[in-house]
Amino acid sequence: MNITIKEYTNYNSAEILNLYNSVGWCSYTNRPEMLEHAFEHSLKILGAHNGEKLVGIIRAVGDGFSVLFIQDILVLPEYQRKGIGKKLLETMLGLYPNVYQTQLVTDKTEKTIAFYKSCGFLPYSEIDCEGFIKIQY
Repeated sequence: MNITIKEYTNYNSAEILNLYNSVGWCSYTNRPEMLEHAFEHSLKILGAHNGEKLVGIIRAVGDGFSVLFIQDILVLPEYQRKGIGKKLLETMLGLYPNVYQTQLVTDKTEKTIAFYKSCGFLPYSEIDCEGFIKIQY
């Protein structure tokens, strides 16, 4: 398997919706117009490709100087646990080496917590902070 990471610039609704559906992120796929606009207004998007097939994506928002927020990072289930997510994350972080803070929100599962800790991220509680979110359904 030869995975390449490159900037994702040509939004393809079918492949993006397939990717998000494959991991069960229906809050995005139920609102495809919102997802397309979100991609259009992101700071940076990188795709992981196996040949021409999109197998993973990472999407960042923010200003790239004081804050970088990893909004989405997902990999097709059959490609998970092969280092693709980590490669996507490392590549994104490498594009913004001097950003003050990089943040993300993820599912509270052992698997995701272990993954992000292995990448150098800390839970807010470990730095005496609290995170808040407001979601509009």
